[in-house]
Parts: sequence; structure tokens; C-alpha cells
Amino acid sequence: MVARAYTVAFEGVEAKPVEVQCAVTPGLPAFSLVGLPDKAVSEARDRVRTALSSMAIALPSKRITINLSPADMPKEGSHFDLPIALALLAALDIIPKDAAEGTMALGELSLDGSLIAVLGALPAAMAAAEEGRMLLCPKASGPEAAWVGSVQVVGAANLADVVRHYTGQAPIIASEPGEVTGPPAGRDLRDVKGQERAKRALEIAAAGRHHLMMVGSPGSGKSMLAARLPGILPPLTPTEALETSMIHSLAGLLSEGGISRTRPFREPHHTASMAAIVGGGRRASPGEISLAHNGVLFMDEFPEFPRGVLETLRQPIETGEVMVARANAHVKYPCRFMLVAAANPCKCGHLSDPARACSRAPICGEDYMGRISGPLMDRFDLRVEVPPVAFRDLDLPAAGDASDAVAARVDAAREVQTARFADHPEMRLNADAEGQTLEDIASPDAEGRALINRVAERFGLSARGYHRVLRVARTIADLDGSESVLHPHVAEAVSFRLAGMKEL
Repeated sequence: MVARAYTVAFEGVEAKPVEVQCAVTPGLPAFSLVGLPDKAVSEARDRVRTALSSMAIALPSKRITINLSPADMPKEGSHFDLPIALALLAALDIIPKDAAEGTMALGELSLDGSLIAVLGALPAAMAAAEEGRMLLCPKASGPEAAWVGSVQVVGAANLADVVRHYTGQAPIIASEPGEVTGPPAGRDLRDVKGQERAKRALEIAAAGRHHLMMVGSPGSGKSMLAARLPGILPPLTPTEALETSMIHSLAGLLSEGGISRTRPFREPHHTASMAAIVGGGRRASPGEISLAHNGVLFMDEFPEFPRGVLETLRQPIETGEVMVARANAHVKYPCRFMLVAAANPCKCGHLSDPARACSRAPICGEDYMGRISGPLMDRFDLRVEVPPVAFRDLDLPAAGDASDAVAARVDAAREVQTARFADHPEMRLNADAEGQTLEDIASPDAEGRALINRVAERFGLSARGYHRVLRVARTIADLDGSESVLHPHVAEAVSFRLAGMKEL
């Protein structure tokens, strides 16, 4: 008779159910594992055998066959240890077979029988809820998995506790969700002296999740401004927190089972590889753009990133998801992030200062910024120059609104957008609006329409650029509390999109 337990195999953030079948049949003593296992899964038989031995459970002198079904799906990771042990215990009639069949399990076994936390407990709990099964996992993974409230989560410290639980000797209390991590003490925008226009661009970008490019000389405050962006962003909604946490669970970034309501802020170094940014590697792991889902991806020294890495950003920016295609895996990850880029105007950084610029100015600036392709630059909704601040101005008192005041305006604008797109689940913020929906919500008044048409004709705006100006104008109107997009809103949106507005 075949005993069964269940687990999952991960394809991106999706957990695919896997049936673990165990048969103990007469024949030469052997322990075989089939069903396309990788090296870590194949080694599970030695860990399971030793763990059972530590509990004084001897395997019979028969042929033991473990099949992981569906057999054509690749199985990777050490989390198959526990379901294999569970199916084997059921086949040996140590625990009830029907109890094992009603369980979805994952966890790594130590040689002494203790259970070690594994990645992906949260997506596994989602799969267990869909299958209508209980989730069995290591005790350290229980608080993370328990965030899926529609499934019973049992966190065991070791394999002996699992046996006692299923035989009714000592039932394990269901795990409770981990704590919600509060936002850390943020940095205040008032710490940045001057740069009022850049602060305004930050506020607009945060309100509508618009992509922002900052260009300025070294030391002008670009990184300082970006570091204060998390302080003006609203906390993640419950839906967004679950989406983001599922990705972070696969990457092992959830600490002690807690879920954070703080929006991700990722800042990879410019030496990062394409796999690190987009995702990939041996197991097609999520990259920085997916780890920044529902948050911010800050790329300092933007032109210094390899050209190939920058070009791979074009499609994810538009679609909000990325397909990591490898020879043995095609994995899709969500990546709806806000891109904030910072760059010097040229290699030396002093293009605007004739006394300090190199002898190749202005050609050096054209060459340096030319590393960013036109199609990629077209995807930035807001572009702002960050001029240097005189050292005399550093002693002036703080000016402008504090982060709390800006955050309140951003939160109010986002609430308006949430209500606006309530009937459009594929859209959440103004940056997502497209087609007829964009025309309906961002159609400007007569003066605004005349202005944007004149700008589009004179500066050769692409269709993408035209629509991005409308989205930004809609966000500015939301910050202004206006139901309609008016001429001043369009004018400000255009001023952040193009240089040379003074010529109009």
C-alpha cells in the first residue's frame, strides 16, 4: 500500500503542489528516490534514515521507494526532507496514513531529527490553503506561514514532536503570526538644505509611483534625497505586504516570521550583475527589481551600471513583471517598483562649473549621459537637476516641510487613487493608468490640452512620453486636491519632463 504526503516545488513566487508517495515492498533492501530530484533532494534519504535512527526507528529490510509526483517537474531544495519522512512514517504505520495525506509539509531535517527553517514558508502556506490541507513546518518557520489565516499551521521543533502530534500523545499548538515590524526611524527631508525643486519631485514621485531621474554634481544631495524617500511613502496595504513578503520569503529576508509594513528600499551597487538586478542564478532567484516590488529601487551612479543591465530594465518598468528565462526554468516574478536614479552630469561631475570642468566639456557630458539609451530615458516621468549647495548655505536654518507633512499629503493623494481604481484591479496608482482609463481620469482642460499638444509637437514627445506627462499631471492634481487636471498641473508636469520650458 502506498502512503502519501504533500509538499510544494517553487516556480518563482508560485508554489506548485507535489505529492510524495512512499511504498515499502518486498525485495532487496534499498532506499530509492525518483521524480526528478536535484542533489539536495537526493541527499534527503541519508538525512531521513539517520534522523529516524536517532529516534530508535529502524528501517525494515525491504525496498523503500519514494516518488515525487508529478515526475517531470524539477524538485529543488532541502525542504523535501520533512514530507519524505512523513510519508515514510505513514508507510511504516507509525503515524496514521489519512493524517499524513491531509498534510502539506516542508522542512529540512538535521541528523539528530531536529527541524531547520527553510525558505518559502509563506508561499507554501498559500498553496496549502488552496489545497485545503494543514501545513507542517519547522517551528522557526511557523510564525511566517501563520500569516495566511485560512490554513492551520503546525510548527514542530523535531521529528519526534511530529510523531507525538500525529499519534495524539502531545498535540502541537498551532503557530501564531509573527509580529508586524514597524517602520524604522526615518530621515527627515528638512535635513536637506535647499533643493526645494528636487523635494517637490520626490513628493510627486511618491504620490503616483513615478520614475525619477536626478542629475547633479557630486555632493549636491542626490543620495540624501533618495534616502529620505521611504519616510514619505505610506505603509504597505495588507495585500501589498503579503505580495512583497512572499518574494522576501523566497529570498530569506523575513526575520523571525515577522512581516514588515515598510515599503522596500533597495539600492544595489553599480557593479551588480544582470542576474542580481533582474533575477536568475542556479535556482532562478528573484533579483533586486522583484525585491523592490511595491517599493523603491534606487540606482546611484546610474550611467556606471553595465549597459546590458540598464537595458533589461525597460520591459519590467512597463509591464510590472519579469520573466527569468533559463535553460531549465522559466520563472515569472512581479516587479512593480518605483525607479529612482541618480547620476553626475559627466565623468568628473563638474560640467556646470567652468572653473572645474575638464577640457573635454561639454562633449564629456554628452558621452557620459549617452550611456543611458533614449528608450530607457523616455521611461522616466520626472527629471530634475540637483545643483550644488554653497557651503555658506549649510549653516542656514532648516526650511521646507518636514517628512511627516509631506507623507500626509502623499497618503491623501494615494487614498484618492485607491478609490479611483477600485473597479480596475490591474491598476493601483496613476502610474498604472492606460488606454481609455487614462483619458477619462487625466484629460486636461482646454488650456492644458493646448500646452501639452504644443510641447509634444515642438519637442517630439513619443506616445509614451505624452501619456507619462498626463499621468504626472493627474498626480499633481491629486496632491492639489483638484478633481480636474488644469493648466498649472500640466505645466508643472511638463517642466519636470523637459528642459527648455522657458522657450515656450
